[in-house]
Amino acid sequence: MIKVIMNGCNGQMGRVISDLCAAEEDTTIVAGVDINTEKNYDYPVYEAITDCSEAADVVIDFSTASCVDGVIAHCVENRIPLVLCTTGLSDDQEEVVREAAREVAVLQSANMSLGINTLIELLKPAARALAGAGFDIEILEKHHNRKLDAPSGTALALADAVNEAMNDAYDYKFDRSSERKQRGKYEIGIQSIRGGNIVGEHEVMFCGTDEIVSLKHVANSRSIFAKGAIAAAHFLAGKPAGLYDMGDVIRG
Repeated sequence: MIKVIMNGCNGQMGRVISDLCAAEEDTTIVAGVDINTEKNYDYPVYEAITDCSEAADVVIDFSTASCVDGVIAHCVENRIPLVLCTTGLSDDQEEVVREAAREVAVLQSANMSLGINTLIELLKPAARALAGAGFDIEILEKHHNRKLDAPSGTALALADAVNEAMNDAYDYKFDRSSERKQRGKYEIGIQSIRGGNIVGEHEVMFCGTDEIVSLKHVANSRSIFAKGAIAAAHFLAGKPAGLYDMGDVIRG
């Protein structure tokens, strides 16, 4: 049995994780943290993580970028491993994450699903074969109308996987409306759509002469991210300090 503090417990993902944990025998949420302190489950809910006195094996964070610094500081001070699922962090915050990982175990992922993380691995050989042959690369991501950051952290992770395979030769292009010019050979176009209740769709297109290769992932339910976060929490509990990702969970 692992004990979890759920940061962002009254958000959409926090509720899904809470529902899944309530149905499991080997995971329990001992406390929740949310600016909305409404109590929807058996555990206590605090407005700030510093108010939590409950002992926990791991913190799962599905909140907003503005809350992340406090969560990291609390985990470092109390030596609690952190599953960091929040995206849209600034460069300074990313540096704080790396510093924290020297003190405690931190698992950070832009997307917690098994499918997306498998897609990341598939993109690397695809990029070497297709981008190396001159195919252009475009990424399209779609999310619900409440998502704050654009492009999504997952879209950036997909672009990073391609770029890593190509020795970081590519720049990212987020907007084509500001200038009238032909696309560059070494750029990855990343476009965002926000609307309705789209859970999450990501498509990476390798566009060549007379042919297109498309790799796509569609999330039909938020439960895939919740299940991944819980699996990550089990993986991370008891781990030594370091920066981990979902690839480590997949590999066991």
